[in-house]
Amino acid sequence: ELVSMVRSVALAVCAAALLLAMAAGGAAAQGVGSVITRAVYETMLPNRDNSICPAKGFYTYDAFIAAAGTFPGFGTTGSADDVKRELAAFFGQTSHETTGTSIRGPQFQWGYCFKEEKTMATSPPYYGRGPIQLTGQSNYDLAGKALKLDLVSNPNLVSTDAEVSFRTAMWFWMTAQGNKPSCHDVALRRWTPTAADTAAGRVPGYGVITNIINGGRECGKGMNPENVDRIGYYTRYCGILGTATGDNLDCYTQQNFAT
Repeated sequence: ELVSMVRSVALAVCAAALLLAMAAGGAAAQGVGSVITRAVYETMLPNRDNSICPAKGFYTYDAFIAAAGTFPGFGTTGSADDVKRELAAFFGQTSHETTGTSIRGPQFQWGYCFKEEKTMATSPPYYGRGPIQLTGQSNYDLAGKALKLDLVSNPNLVSTDAEVSFRTAMWFWMTAQGNKPSCHDVALRRWTPTAADTAAGRVPGYGVITNIINGGRECGKGMNPENVDRIGYYTRYCGILGTATGDNLDCYTQQNFAT
């Protein structure tokens, strides 16, 4: 009887823990969903299911919400403006990474048109996939370990399972790597530049998020179309969500983090 009672207590504790975890995930998703409603999602990404987009039918709203529920801090942290600004920044960056503007205008309304790198020439088979265009074996390895998925053996999972695809982007967004802060902390204005950052011209703002994602190609090179595109998407989304963009939107004069 004592063994049975202990087992019952253990099962009850496990069940309570599971319910709490589910509640936390559900609350996070509800928080994101209260800002990025289905209608807002459609407004932000009006062409993602356009027949000329290779990702047609892939990036569903339900997959986005489900993925967000696995990262309780994503799009739920800070003030109402913090939340809106972070989500605008996330969609600004990922819309540029997946943009179909080159196919057809108007500009800044073609986010999430692609789900994998057009040429598939970068680090095959670990070329860019998903909203953040996860690239390179090391990133697939790190993301896979964090998500408890074998993405090294099955990188195509990022371009065939929409929830996994969103989760890789959110993992990258939420995770600091090396001398780079997380995009999440920068978006929430929680990042304080080091002396090295200051010397390199890296200042708080949307521009340093671009530096985190693709600084080696886009930062410290003066004005360039890629920066302009990222800023254009972000500005549009801030307008839709009703929040200010903040300062330091570009990385034109910033050295990249590898310098």
